This record gives sequence, structure tokens and C-alpha cells, in this order.
Amino acid sequence: METNRQKKIGALLQTDLVDILQGEIRRNAISNLIISVSKVNVTSDLSIAKVYLSVFPSEKGPELLAAIKTNAPLIKHDLSQRVKLQLRRVPNLIFFIDDSLDYIEKIDNALSGKENPIENPDLLEKRKKS
Repeated sequence: METNRQKKIGALLQTDLVDILQGEIRRNAISNLIISVSKVNVTSDLSIAKVYLSVFPSEKGPELLAAIKTNAPLIKHDLSQRVKLQLRRVPNLIFFIDDSLDYIEKIDNALSGKENPIENPDLLEKRKKS
């Protein structure tokens, strides 16, 4: 269970990380790419922040995640310059791809009948024969 302080720090980090990441995309003139920070979870000792990124198109997610992980110290430095009046120490940033939108789309497709397992039982994993 997150405390109010963890939630507030997570929200603060989330808004500043969005500005930093989208600013880099604009500065580098990268087109056809949308990146957002869907959630930031901060540990109870405020030393680690798990940052969940949502990327569109999702095919670019793994290569973008690798680039962000290599630039994590620079991102942390930019973040520390923005939040230096609110936080004494900036938590270490660990980045993950948030695939919940893909999961929701898969469920929507199944429910709308495009991949309905009731009409086509071969779609179910258990029914597939090896």
C-alpha cells in the first residue's frame, strides 16, 4: 500500500519525466512516435522509482526502452534539476514498458467477435494440439 507521500512524489516525478522525454523527442525531431509515462511507483524508502512507459507504435517499444535505459543517468540529472526544491534526493529510475494498452486491445478484440473463442474454439491455447 502506497502512502500519500509516495503517491505525491510519484505524481511529481511522472509530470516532470513526461516533459523531459517528450522534450527530447521534439528536440531530436523524431516523428511518428508518442511516449507517455503511465505510472510511477516509488518504494517506501524513496530510493527507487519504477517508471512505466507507454509507447505508440508499440513495435518501437523495446528499442526505445534500451535507449532510455542507457540514458538513465542523464534523465535522472535533468529530473534532479527540476525537482531540486521539492526533493533532497532523486530516486534511482528503473524503466519498464507498460503493455496494458495492448492487453486491453486484445481483450476488446476477443469480446467484439474478431477473435471470439466461443465461435472459433481453435483460438484457445488449451485446444491447440502440439
